[in-house]
Amino acid sequence: MASSSHTAKTNIAVRTLIKLLLMAVYLGIVVIWIMAPTNTYRQNWLLRLKSKFNFTTYFGSQGTTLLIYTFPIIFIAVAGCVYLHLGKKSNDNKLESSGKKDPLALWKRPMLVKGPLGIVSSIELTFFMMFIALLVWSLSTYLHNKFAAITPQSAAEEGEKVWEAKLVSTGLTLGVVGNICLTLLFFPVARGSSVLPLFGLTSEASIKYHMWVGHMVMTLLTAHGVCFIISFIATNAWEIVNWPQIGISNLAGELSLLSGLAMWATTFTPIRRKFFELFFYTHYLYILFVVFFVFHVGVSYSCIMLPGFYLFLVDRFLRFLQSRQRVRLLSARLLPCETVELNFSKAPGLSYNPTSIMFVNVPSISKLQWHPFTITSNSNLEPEKISVVIKGEGSWSKKLYQLLSSHSSIDRLEVSVEGPYGPVSTHFLRHDTLVMVSGGSGITPFISIIRELIFASTVNKSNTPQIILICSFKNSSDLTMLDLLLPMVGTPSELSNLKLRIEAYVTREKQPTTENSKLLRAIWFKPRATDAPISSILGPNSWLLLAIIISSSFIIFLILIGIIGRYYIYPIDHNTNQIFSYPLRAFLHMLVICVSIAATASAAVLWNKKQNAMEARQIQNMEGSTPAGSPDSWFYNADRELESLPHQSLFQATNVHYGERPDLKRMLFEYKGSSVGVLVCGPKKMRHEVARICSSGLADNLHFESISFSW
Repeated sequence: MASSSHTAKTNIAVRTLIKLLLMAVYLGIVVIWIMAPTNTYRQNWLLRLKSKFNFTTYFGSQGTTLLIYTFPIIFIAVAGCVYLHLGKKSNDNKLESSGKKDPLALWKRPMLVKGPLGIVSSIELTFFMMFIALLVWSLSTYLHNKFAAITPQSAAEEGEKVWEAKLVSTGLTLGVVGNICLTLLFFPVARGSSVLPLFGLTSEASIKYHMWVGHMVMTLLTAHGVCFIISFIATNAWEIVNWPQIGISNLAGELSLLSGLAMWATTFTPIRRKFFELFFYTHYLYILFVVFFVFHVGVSYSCIMLPGFYLFLVDRFLRFLQSRQRVRLLSARLLPCETVELNFSKAPGLSYNPTSIMFVNVPSISKLQWHPFTITSNSNLEPEKISVVIKGEGSWSKKLYQLLSSHSSIDRLEVSVEGPYGPVSTHFLRHDTLVMVSGGSGITPFISIIRELIFASTVNKSNTPQIILICSFKNSSDLTMLDLLLPMVGTPSELSNLKLRIEAYVTREKQPTTENSKLLRAIWFKPRATDAPISSILGPNSWLLLAIIISSSFIIFLILIGIIGRYYIYPIDHNTNQIFSYPLRAFLHMLVICVSIAATASAAVLWNKKQNAMEARQIQNMEGSTPAGSPDSWFYNADRELESLPHQSLFQATNVHYGERPDLKRMLFEYKGSSVGVLVCGPKKMRHEVARICSSGLADNLHFESISFSW
């Protein structure tokens, strides 16, 4: 015990030092971005760095840019992996006790509810306004300095008019400011990255930041392109298709902009929701967007936005490797409300927190489409199984339900997954009362929370908060979603320690109906021997291995680029008759980055696969298993004798209301605990209503958190 306590204290001390170091590096990055537009930075700081660190021989002009912009972010990502690993080792990812109050609770309250930004907390709005201030500062400072240098004489020397010179300067400045946004664009979509958890964020919760920044990037870069196209038309139209061996490539920039515009056009809400497949497939144009962007601006300037994209590439390649494996699908539960629960085999060592998600691909429906779904199982209650719930609301999910329901003899379904991804910590026990408000399939993330609290109350004997689940459904058949609150196996027989109350509302029916009452149907599959259990991915379950991949791949990249620069590029650049081709230089850098990441990530995944194979041998072979019968719905058969004590406990805790909607304002205000956590997942209107109630200031004990997967 003493040794364990000493180790925990050491971990906390090391984490504190890492946190302080990361804060210092982060503040240094902020200072660089603030000073970058000034003459002090460009004419003093930058020149001193270049003279002190002469990278020309090995890295060329991008050496200083790598040092200033790329290395600090890579360092934060690697150190963040170590920080998160120590936190996991110290069991910081466990549920926290109610004695701990969130010091940022007031800052996390919704500040804006309606508007183009959606639901925005005070802390989000603060950082957003700070970022906008940085953009305005950069734009105004760059323009002021550039315009001050433009005179009739200087313009005449360049063969331009004053307005043409100012137009070119404006276009160049818009591109520079757009690149500031571009540096942040890929951080939110790196699902297994260590950077987001350092700020208490998950990739799913950060998608809205990706959308905000994406709109800014395309607005600024489009304005940048328009300025130069006008300038080319006014001076020399042939410049539009210019792609020189040395200098800026206009044609590459236009191809990059066209790729970005095609993506941007499909991201607006009406198009994205109505034509999701079009949105999904056109988003792959990001590859062309980035490649032609690098060709356009050159290697040195690309290093400014490189770190975010570099971390995204590492994450994307790891996801690609995981997605190549067909996973072992054990069974499915089909509900009358066109909902299916898929149950997969998983390695016992794979752990995840409530509200985690997993991306699922079914090749027989679409080989390219991946869709995120909430994990409803609990890694403590169900150590060898992982489950997701899919409601037939879109074309893909409806095809899946029809595929399973129309083939009575189906015994196998090929499925690939990516994930799971989720928060590195949960704070449900901080509250005295936990109110979960859901609409339709929005109940799914709360299933995982309730199962975690079942484990905490019955196995760990923890003091769990009072739980109120307010769920709205359209029809009676949707009530069968409540059958998924408990797993098929592994539920503790005694649930009396869980203080649970369920208020279910059926909005489109005024009385109970059994017209559509069907038995819950269970399908048991026969996996192949080559189907593997879902095992831990690098990142959330292997932070140290992810740190090794990021650091080693970056070091290999530097070594290879240094060798190429010293023995191939440098001799040519210093030949007075020849300069090394800019497009070829850009191509070599992109190739080396891809090779470095692919080699290190593949080696790490192979090693991790061997470790997981040892765990997989412990899993019993489920082939040939037969179901114990198709379970009844305990709502459609509420008058029968309930033999299952857990189901009986849940049934007794449930109150069903027909033909009405919940009075959320009255219900939320009636909870008088000192801390009431309010979680909402469902339609946009419901989320906005709950956010408005929590931010009204009429009840200081309400702490709001939105869980939304509808981008």
